[in-house]
Parts: sequence; C-alpha cells; structure tokens
Amino acid sequence: MAEFGAHGKHKVTVRHVLSHSAGVPGIPLSTTVEDLCDWDKMCAAIADAELWWEPGTQLGYHAYTFGYIVGEVIRRATGKPISQVLLEELAAPLGVADELYFGMPRSQHHRLARLEDAEPAANAAETMSALPPDLPMFRAAPMSLMPTATLGNREDILAADIPAGGKTSARAIARMYAAMLDEVGGVRVVSPERLRVATAMAMSGTDAVFGMPSRWALGYSIGRLGSSPEEPSTAFGVGGAGGSFAYGDTASGIACAVTKNRLTPDFNAATQVIEMVHAALGDG
Repeated sequence: MAEFGAHGKHKVTVRHVLSHSAGVPGIPLSTTVEDLCDWDKMCAAIADAELWWEPGTQLGYHAYTFGYIVGEVIRRATGKPISQVLLEELAAPLGVADELYFGMPRSQHHRLARLEDAEPAANAAETMSALPPDLPMFRAAPMSLMPTATLGNREDILAADIPAGGKTSARAIARMYAAMLDEVGGVRVVSPERLRVATAMAMSGTDAVFGMPSRWALGYSIGRLGSSPEEPSTAFGVGGAGGSFAYGDTASGIACAVTKNRLTPDFNAATQVIEMVHAALGDG
C-alpha cells in the first residue's frame, strides 16, 4: 500500500489504525453516496488524505476510514475482498453465514428490518445546526453521509462493502464475540494469547473528532455500557450508529449484542438490556 504513504502517512502502522490513532479520520467532504459504495475510489481518496495529527499522538474515531483501511490491508494480504474473508473465516465456520454481512446480496435484502429514525429529520437537523460549526466531526464526513434511516435503507448501501455499516443479527454478533472468548461449536476465532494482546489498552484520552473520553484496544473500545470511563474493565466491544452495541468480557465470559432498527442518538436501550443480562447472570 505504498500509495497510502502520501503526505506523511508512511508513519501510520496497523496498530495506529486499530487504535483509532492513525490521524486519518476523515473522508473528503465532496464524497457522495455513490462514492461510498465504490471501494477503489474510497481507498484512493483515503490514500491521498493528509494527516490530522502525528500518528499515535492522539486518538479520534475513524468512523468511515477505519473499515476501508483495514479492509484494504486484508484484501492485499489475502487477495480477497473483506466480505469474502468475513464469510469464509468467521460467518460460515460459526454457522451464521446468512446473518453476518458487510455487502449483503440484493436477493437477501427482503430479510432485513427496515431502519426508522427515532425523531423526524427536521428535529435532527435542528439539533445538528445548534452545534458549533467548527467541530472536528463536521470535517470528518459530509452531512449527507451522517447515519440516517434513509441512508441505511438504500439498496446500493446495503449491497456495498462498507465496513462502517454491517448487516447482521444480534445472535450472529454475540456468537462472534463468544467465539473470541472461548470455543463455540468447536470454533475459536483467536487464541487466548492473541485475545489478551487484542483487548489490552492501546490508546486512551479525549477523542479528537467527537470530544468524549475514549479508550481503545486493537479494534475494540474498552468498557461496557453503563461503566465509568475511568473504571478498569475487561469488556471490549463497539457501539453502532443508532444505538446498537456488542461486546465480550474476558473476565465473566459474557458475550452480548443488541441490534436496533429504530435509530436513536444514545445507547439507553442497549444499556438497559446489558444491565438486565448481567443481573440475570449474577455478574454486576
């Protein structure tokens, strides 16, 4: 990926990318929905991007760029697109080949729950317009590509390999996390040693894009919903736009996922479900 090294990005390592400290959190503000569905075009745009900060010195959620960078590393290492690797290495062995996708075949779209916005678009636009216009998040992607039901329900978006927008069931995601913690149906995704490396603290601080306290392992945030950012945690996972959340806990062995089709700007519903799960299992 020599072309990615333009504008000083030759200093970026895979570890920087996985910990969201690479300094490449934004896509061009001219990016269209059609561009987002064009893998090669997006990778070329990210390769030509300039650094927002020196790699490894800050962290900031790489909302769109993370998936394309990781996916292109995978494609060049294996010769296969990320959707094929997901199917062959994870989904099929875990028995969820028809429940876990990046690009979802159009013939399967009828199986999806339609996304709904929790509040009218006018209210959301009003909320966004009340925010300071110089916030870094407004430079990370055009407003037209901010997650909404209209965007997420588009056939081209559903069919495209966009790693920032998986199509899945809660069962499939929970099964994937469970297979990281231990064997599931004879399949374990990573060794205990590799799991310890992947879930150890890699970067922490104030998110330079969205402004909240943040802790990252390698590809996963640290901490479960409802816990304090300062509290030591053995939970690792990732939240999704609209309020979905999934994680595993190396201490308790719990794997849990909550997926929603009604999009909200918070994780209240997922937090309540997760607290119920832990209470039921006696793991407060």
